[in-house]
Amino acid sequence: QVQLVESGGGLVQAGDSLRLSCAAPGRALSTYAMGWFRQAPGKEREFVAVISWSGMSKYYADSVKGRFTISRDNAKNTVSLQMNSLKSEDSAVYYCAAAYSSVTPSRRDSYDYWGQGTQVTVSS
Repeated sequence: QVQLVESGGGLVQAGDSLRLSCAAPGRALSTYAMGWFRQAPGKEREFVAVISWSGMSKYYADSVKGRFTISRDNAKNTVSLQMNSLKSEDSAVYYCAAAYSSVTPSRRDSYDYWGQGTQVTVSS
């Protein structure tokens, strides 16, 4: 089994930035496509961003395009989500997900493993 651990969430003001990280202690992520999803209270878990195993391909939800950047550092075995110009509507629990086969980025069922999530709260 793959254990994914998110970190970096917190409480920030609108316009601020946060950097989320995802790690898998004891398990290499280099062969996995890695995604970020988020879920706000009363809403379904929604796709945010995904990066291919090679790091060559990235896709973003329209709502975060131009503000968020996904990246990976296979040497450190981590995946990050840099979030800039945060808005109150970005407030959610953010989840890291891993897929060991080809993914349709926005589909939750494309991913095989999920972290417990990290809370991001953006105040106005």
